[in-house]
Amino acid sequence: MSVAESSIRNPGFPGVLRAYEKVSAILPPTPVKLFEINGAQVWAKADSLLPIGAFKLRGAWHRLTDLSEAERARGVVAFSSGNHAQGVAWAAARLGIAATIVIPRDAPPIKVEATRSWGAEIIFYDRATEDRAEIAAQIASKSGATVVPSFDDPWIIEGQGSAGLEAINQLGFEPDLIVTPCGGGGLAAGLALSAPHAQIAISEPEGWDDMKRSLEGGVIVPVGPNPPSTSCDALQTLRVSPLTFGVLRSRRAKGVAVSEREIGMAMRFAHDTLGLTLEPGGAAGLAALLSEKVLPAGRTLVMLSGGNVEPAVFAEMTKG
Repeated sequence: MSVAESSIRNPGFPGVLRAYEKVSAILPPTPVKLFEINGAQVWAKADSLLPIGAFKLRGAWHRLTDLSEAERARGVVAFSSGNHAQGVAWAAARLGIAATIVIPRDAPPIKVEATRSWGAEIIFYDRATEDRAEIAAQIASKSGATVVPSFDDPWIIEGQGSAGLEAINQLGFEPDLIVTPCGGGGLAAGLALSAPHAQIAISEPEGWDDMKRSLEGGVIVPVGPNPPSTSCDALQTLRVSPLTFGVLRSRRAKGVAVSEREIGMAMRFAHDTLGLTLEPGGAAGLAALLSEKVLPAGRTLVMLSGGNVEPAVFAEMTKG
């Protein structure tokens, strides 16, 4: 299927199932850890322990393995602050596909170097003055490469949803509530497709809570001008997509915004209680629960979506 055709295909449960089967064929499941919040049991899905340290390789693997031989020969181009970059680079290296990644100059060095280690070519851009999607489109127009968006793509959404099916098979039941970090909404939408009866709660950094406000208003609302700085580099999406918004709106998902302090507390809790090192964006869902902005409801699952954090950032965020 061509890129043009992909833009009119809606993601669905059959695609999530196929993505789950593909990911399960190459990787063991990430752990599910049980803990308590004020006496309520919560299960945490530790996708921070995937090979690239984040859930993003799920969608990248699903997308790249569906490319035709001709498309593989022309390569892929993606744009990302780091985790999607690593996922695409990892999948491309495993499949023998040339990958070019457009990355903001202020991306965490740990993510940039990890992306480079998989053999991808890196193109830097200025997050404040340049359009990463436009840069990727220009590269693709010259090389014939396939653009692999970080969330605005049915394969990416379905691939991220494999985390939900994986957790359901591990637990033996579908959660009543799934709490997840949200940037562009690819993971949240995929989880919604994987667990059709679960309530979905998304968590975003304060000032970057455009999905929350979009769901509340019923239309896509972009991040406002001059948004505040945030440690959640993985969740700095200026505008969500009709695909992700459409899935979450149809499921009546709810959103909350969490503060830097609450995110830091969640990172410290994950380290001390669960033995996991999370990046700020990867801890946003847990922060929503620990701050009681989202309350556990029945069988609750929280996604711990990434662990690629600079040691200095981790120390600063988790200090007492």
